[in-house]
Amino acid sequence: MGTEQSNLIQRLNSECFCVSLDQQALRQALAAETGRADVFQLLQERCPTVFAARPVFVSPVHMKRMRDLIYAVESVVALPTYREEVLAYAPAIARHSSGPRGVFMGYDFHVAQEGFGLIEINTNAGGAMLNALMARAQRACCPEVAGVVPPPALAERFVANIIAMFQHEWALAGRKQPLRSIAIVDTEPTSQYLYPEFILFQTLFESQGMRAVIVDPAELELRSGRLWHGDLTIDLVYNRLTDFLLEAPANEHLREAHLTDATVLTPHPQAHALYADKRNLILLSSDEHLQRLGVAAETRATLLASIPRTQQVQREKAEELWAQRKRLFFKPAAGYGSRAAYRGDKLTRRVWEDILAGNYVAQALIAPGERVLDNNASPQVLKFDLRNYVYDTQIQWVAARLYQGQTTNFRTVGGGFAPVYPGP
Repeated sequence: MGTEQSNLIQRLNSECFCVSLDQQALRQALAAETGRADVFQLLQERCPTVFAARPVFVSPVHMKRMRDLIYAVESVVALPTYREEVLAYAPAIARHSSGPRGVFMGYDFHVAQEGFGLIEINTNAGGAMLNALMARAQRACCPEVAGVVPPPALAERFVANIIAMFQHEWALAGRKQPLRSIAIVDTEPTSQYLYPEFILFQTLFESQGMRAVIVDPAELELRSGRLWHGDLTIDLVYNRLTDFLLEAPANEHLREAHLTDATVLTPHPQAHALYADKRNLILLSSDEHLQRLGVAAETRATLLASIPRTQQVQREKAEELWAQRKRLFFKPAAGYGSRAAYRGDKLTRRVWEDILAGNYVAQALIAPGERVLDNNASPQVLKFDLRNYVYDTQIQWVAARLYQGQTTNFRTVGGGFAPVYPGP
């Protein structure tokens, strides 16, 4: 990326304060989407910091680099050699697949002037419908920036692609009849932070003539070879659980329904094993491993340039890793989000012992980008990462997450999901 373009992007993220979220437009978009006036209030009460105060500007060069890296990862995941190796260390349930690829893969990047890297890949990445909603409620107050604010039609296309994605998952499972019912499943869904988004999905599915319910997995029952919620047979489960392997007792019927193909589950345990297990980053950031898997030289170069080197934390390497800790980030191999993840320079000896006793990986530290939110004497400056929502190798949407602290969160005033605008 040229110095001039890099400096311009940095200036926009440091000095542009003329794009903001139009609360009235957001209220109207929510009411139009759901037909319910109370959802806006629920969103304000449940998720007051889910939408960031400002957008994030990203250079076209970095947008292309993310796209190239995603294509490279997807090409490796498609290799029989990769799948065989990864599924060998995955639990048995991950070996079952009835065809679906898994909706809403989340490729999360740190992108800054000084560095670039894929931080992790997540299954069932949340926030897609909220980002589509937010895109309809952005306001620019100067013509120069108004030109980079995407038209509402782009958000409408994203929503149309979401519908097509679920229909495609249904078809990949070999189902010939129309998709008639969807269960949006999470533990105690009404108490979840993103419950308002579940309502948006429910409304979207119902607008397509389907019956849609938001349920706890314990409310599901497997009988007569079908999955049921009360008297409703469930054709497809949109899985928002963080019990990725369906091990909890409450998930027993859902697990058996998946293993017997009594319903279509998406995303599913195999998708998590192939993409989201943090140990996979060890393979994807090692030239030796990639060569052994038969990955082409050009693809290897793309992966190695954009995935920070990742290694397994082992007690035998404890002294070496502790000495290098300030340049490392530690994550549980089976973790998600920011849970039990630590910057090395923040580690205490007590936490270090927990890491050594657990199943952790250590990733070379890549600094996140920064976004200045105002022009006060002491301006608020937040970090950000970039989430690419991906399905079947295609990027559906790119959003930023603004936050303060070690890792992403939705507790920072002024932080949350932010639209991403490719800079000039």
